[in-house]
Amino acid sequence: MELRNKYQIPNNAIITIAGTVGVGKSTMTSSLANALGFRTSFEKVDTNPYLDKFYDDFKRWSFHLQIYFLAERFKEQKRIFEYGGGFIQDRSIYEDTGIFAKMHYEKGNMSKVDYETYKNLFDAMIMTPYFPHPDLLIYLEGSIEDILERIQKRGRPMEQSTPVEYWIEMHKRYESWINSFNACPVLRINIRDYDLMKEETSIEPIIERIGYFLKQTQLLKK
Repeated sequence: MELRNKYQIPNNAIITIAGTVGVGKSTMTSSLANALGFRTSFEKVDTNPYLDKFYDDFKRWSFHLQIYFLAERFKEQKRIFEYGGGFIQDRSIYEDTGIFAKMHYEKGNMSKVDYETYKNLFDAMIMTPYFPHPDLLIYLEGSIEDILERIQKRGRPMEQSTPVEYWIEMHKRYESWINSFNACPVLRINIRDYDLMKEETSIEPIIERIGYFLKQTQLLKK
């Protein structure tokens, strides 16, 4: 909270952390929330009933998985709205539609009818008053080599058994997505520029950048 005041970050701000698997979104979410006195909104992975099935059979379970994620994220958006902001969010709803659902459709893992149904549902959700758009999206980026190393260190069985080609393609799709993303302001941070696991104080320079970035975006709106 002291750092939030120091760098004049609004107490109702909504900051979303985005980036491909392995970049450390959850660690960044927790560190920022603790430093700023904000609530967290985490992606529910361990309780997801489709995730293991999906990694075994992309084609059969991709639509189910994406609908599950969409529903869970919308519930989180409604919770953020009801609290009035002051949240750090682990992964954005925009990634679901702009990267994952699109990829599965293009690769033939999701039918055209299912993909159109998914997109129509997403479009309806973001038009409701319960969908607060982020004040800032922090994009954690890194080389594919650094990301693959982190995935190996994390050691989740379902990720370990996934072909490396999948992660390479995901990395490319993320880079393409963020280069055209315009739903809210974006701050890019390279994962080599900090190490929150070894040095907790490395969060302050990031918060300083966030404060400066938010001030600049507010000035541009005036």
